[in-house]
Amino acid sequence: MAAPSGSPQPLDPAGQQANRWQQTSLLSLVPDAAEPRPAEPIRTEPAAASPTAVQTPPAKATSSELTCPQRLLILDTETTGLDPERDHCIEVGAVLFHVSSRAVLSQLSLLLPCQSNAAEAINGIDAAVSRLEQPWQAGLIYFQELVASTDVIVAHNAAFDRAWFGRGLLPAIDKPWLCSMDDLRWPSERRLKATPSVRDLALAYGIPVWAAHRALTDCIYLAQVFERCEDLNSLLLAGLEPRRLYRAELPYDQRHRAREAGFRWNDPVAKAWSRRLSEREARELDFSVRPVEPDAAGRHAA
Repeated sequence: MAAPSGSPQPLDPAGQQANRWQQTSLLSLVPDAAEPRPAEPIRTEPAAASPTAVQTPPAKATSSELTCPQRLLILDTETTGLDPERDHCIEVGAVLFHVSSRAVLSQLSLLLPCQSNAAEAINGIDAAVSRLEQPWQAGLIYFQELVASTDVIVAHNAAFDRAWFGRGLLPAIDKPWLCSMDDLRWPSERRLKATPSVRDLALAYGIPVWAAHRALTDCIYLAQVFERCEDLNSLLLAGLEPRRLYRAELPYDQRHRAREAGFRWNDPVAKAWSRRLSEREARELDFSVRPVEPDAAGRHAA
């Protein structure tokens, strides 16, 4: 993006910008967590390609072969538009969440300087405010420490948020990603639609919705939902099963079945109902589906 007038100098971890950072990493207060620990391995096996429609008896879930992550970095972004090629990320929010203790370990929110914000009516962020003096560079250093200490990145509509990292001011992230909208299958008793919004999740778990469209707010809602999940480990393990893109094989007059199962029309497959599923989920559907990609679409792909 074009540098705004009076924009801050490049990031210098040893410079004065870092010295002005006012937040203290809560991880440094915990003896065992002072240094970022290596992420616990998450072992996955790619789903086998199938040349024919999938309609077979249920198979044993592959989640038993995975290691449940213990540290989640719940992440959200606010942007000036929808296109990472032309628009910019103007805000990052993150919450480091510990699974076994159902506890928030640390959190971060920072604005990134932008010349203009065409999405101000949606996210309420004035571009001029984003350019006010504040230690955003030190904030990015701390953000990278949070990323290094986590096992999995969690985002709601992760495909959108992930696209902004490794561009402009944001560092690349080399960690597994988990989408709380598409990958997690929320308990049926919560009566949620197949692809719920963050607001839907919060209300379903009895969490008051007091604000919207700021990055940290949505992260806090998700953290509170995870705090109240009775079987969070199983939810995460099922969500981490390898997934690939499938299209529904249904006649036009039964398209509602695909919609109710969380398939989307014309996105990302043109003129088709499609959704990313694990091999187990594809087998458990009550209608036939056909794989779109020639091989598994791994969460680690660039």
